[in-house]
Amino acid sequence: MEKLDARTKWCYTIGATGRDAAYALISMFLMNYIQYTMKLTAPQFAAISAIMIVCLIWDAINDPMMGIIIENCHFKSGKYKPWIFTGAILNAVVIFLLFTVRPSGWGFVAFFGLSYLLWGMTYTMNDIAYWGMLPSLSSDPKERNTLVTMMSIFISVGQFAVAGVVPVIVAGNAVNNYRLIALCVGLGLIAFQLLTTFGVRERHHAAEDNVDKLSLKQMFQIFARNDQLVAAGIAAVLFYIGQNQIFLFGMNFFYFEFGYSAAGNLVFLFTVVYGVATLLAQFAFPFISKLAKRQKIVKVLSIVLLAAYLLFLSVGYVLPKEPAIIFTLGGIIFFCQGLFGLVMIVMINNTVEYDEYKYHERHDSVISTVRSFAVKLASAMNQGIINLVLIFSGLFAISQKVSALESEKEIGTMTAAQVLEQADSFLQSTTPSQLLSLRLGIVLVPIIGITIAAIILNTKYKITEEMYDEMRQKLN
Repeated sequence: MEKLDARTKWCYTIGATGRDAAYALISMFLMNYIQYTMKLTAPQFAAISAIMIVCLIWDAINDPMMGIIIENCHFKSGKYKPWIFTGAILNAVVIFLLFTVRPSGWGFVAFFGLSYLLWGMTYTMNDIAYWGMLPSLSSDPKERNTLVTMMSIFISVGQFAVAGVVPVIVAGNAVNNYRLIALCVGLGLIAFQLLTTFGVRERHHAAEDNVDKLSLKQMFQIFARNDQLVAAGIAAVLFYIGQNQIFLFGMNFFYFEFGYSAAGNLVFLFTVVYGVATLLAQFAFPFISKLAKRQKIVKVLSIVLLAAYLLFLSVGYVLPKEPAIIFTLGGIIFFCQGLFGLVMIVMINNTVEYDEYKYHERHDSVISTVRSFAVKLASAMNQGIINLVLIFSGLFAISQKVSALESEKEIGTMTAAQVLEQADSFLQSTTPSQLLSLRLGIVLVPIIGITIAAIILNTKYKITEEMYDEMRQKLN
């Protein structure tokens, strides 16, 4: 097995920084931007929620199709690079438009529907090509673990750069600051993906020569025949549903629990905890992988996560509602979910060699779409859950009062200080039942999703470390 050169390794993994900064801006803050800066009725907000769900489901379906296109197209510049580059450019443009163009009422709903659809499709172009490149770079388990670890570190850096900055600077001048952030993130996406495009040396695998152009029917046959991919894919959907809740509810949680003016700094500190805990998970992963088998790691992590989420639920009821306690529990959750996510990536990628071992064909791009499919499908379900909680609990109606204040700030009829003061009074009007509904939304879904995912991986996924080594030796 040819050793992966340092230039390829670094240019590929560093490129993740811009990608995930852009994804974090959309996945974590787009709905907050809409909720707290746009004047919308409950039906209009519900329509936007429905549009997001439909578009994310379409994106999930579109991911494997994009995988087929990549498998069937071989350019002189490489199998993956043209899609990585083109997708990054187009996606950056759409991101800027989403945070800049502001028609009112149903006009915004229509604009949002078209723009969000385009965002998903352009991100898919880049995303499927980028993740499809990963298993093609190396089949060596040590090299692959190193790539996954390095890439996850830069993913965390990109997410932290956005998640840490946005909450601190948006409150009181949200409209203008979101627009500026979108511009910076879009330019960063292009810059980092240019590094990957021109710095990575793609590899060609002999098994790819045995494969004719794929059809949609053949793609589904590849999925259906790979029982290990099916198990890992279902587990991934459930895991990502559970993992994302605490992020997507995060801004609303701190706004309603601690106030509009104080929440920014608290979210920043919570994000620091996330960044540190996730980075620790990346560094710890290679060592933990040597000490325990993947199934054992999954089992232990799921038990710890169950306990941590239950304690998080008790904050303010049994445990004191102190930021230090919330940050500590958050750190445990982020560390364990970071490790769990790394195990998921390795398990999905190992099904590439499993398919090659059984059927003498290699489909890196198609099989790698399963991770992206899982993320998109989970995001659709997350969005539906979150928006239902916000609408039916009455929290959306309260947040619209804050949105009206931010709109006044944009046109200059209020100062930032006045916005913060009045917003705090609105958010403090919540009832105990409303706050409990928010807390239950954060906790119950992760407990259910992550627990079932762990059960599937421990009972249905059979590619152990020993089995993978045996397959790789026979393939070589």
